[in-house]
Amino acid sequence: MDAAKSITIVGGGLAGLTLGIGLRQRGVPVTIHEAGQCRRHRVCGEFISGRGQATLARLGLTGLLDEAGAISARTVAFFTSTRVAAPRPLPTPAICLSRDVLDAALAAAFRELGGYLIEGRRVAIDCGEGVVRATGRRAGADEGGSRWFGLKIHARRIALVADLEMHVSPLGYVGLCNINGGEVNVCGLFRKGACVDAGSNNRRDLLRGQPGSPLQRRLAAAEFLDDSFCAIAGLSLRPQQAASRVEICVGDAITMIPPVTGNGMSMAFESAELAIAPLAAWSRGEGSWLEARDQIASACDAAFVRRLAWARRLQTLVLTPSLQNPLLSLAARSDRFWRAAFERTR
Repeated sequence: MDAAKSITIVGGGLAGLTLGIGLRQRGVPVTIHEAGQCRRHRVCGEFISGRGQATLARLGLTGLLDEAGAISARTVAFFTSTRVAAPRPLPTPAICLSRDVLDAALAAAFRELGGYLIEGRRVAIDCGEGVVRATGRRAGADEGGSRWFGLKIHARRIALVADLEMHVSPLGYVGLCNINGGEVNVCGLFRKGACVDAGSNNRRDLLRGQPGSPLQRRLAAAEFLDDSFCAIAGLSLRPQQAASRVEICVGDAITMIPPVTGNGMSMAFESAELAIAPLAAWSRGEGSWLEARDQIASACDAAFVRRLAWARRLQTLVLTPSLQNPLLSLAARSDRFWRAAFERTR
């Protein structure tokens, strides 16, 4: 019997590590190249909401997250710069865990399964046969030439009224999420020029909210953990299809779902799972690399295209300043609207 062909994964984030774990569970030789360190802070909402939870269960990883200190989120509350809505239950609970802890746990699990993980070294690898791209988001301008950037920091001494809070403003939005260790993840998405509009030269000030806003009052006594601060720029929120890629891609290397949906981590896990069986079959000599690529792309597009379309509409509505207060009122009054928005972006 011929030896299994090896697979190289470029990128050691959620999608790359999850794919590596799934392939090692099937005996496929795997090497992951991560330019930085797997354990590091990344701009991320740090909660898993949607079908990605079922992926984690099927791969036997739910217990790993529990051991790492994951907690559940069961309620959410929405705020604008001037208005507040009462907390309401999430249709299904979310799993909350800091990305540095989560990525470290996945990296350890991958190594325990016999995977080869190379960190802290940027390599130039042609993503041809035997190579999968899991390098995260693709930088680019969004519609109208507008660029988006994300910021994240952890904080203590914050008492949330719900497990998840979403604060929207004309500058963008900030999400607050209870995570492990009694900390709160403070993560935001902002338009280019938001600092100028806010009258500040410090991007971190954007995370504190506009003067007099519910967000600023919530964070008034917060103790920010400087070593957790991170930023990312050049985010493109235009949906892409996997079938348009000549490479095999997973996670944000395919496309980013608009972050306001809180479904990015789930899609990373889901896309990784969809790639496992076709890649394992190729490793055993069952089919060509091109066939594996087409199977993965078709499966990802079938799973995500409708979700991405709804997410794009929702993001546009949420980040249109004149619609923020009316949307808050609608979400507070209409359980049907709230559940539809949640379910169709997952």
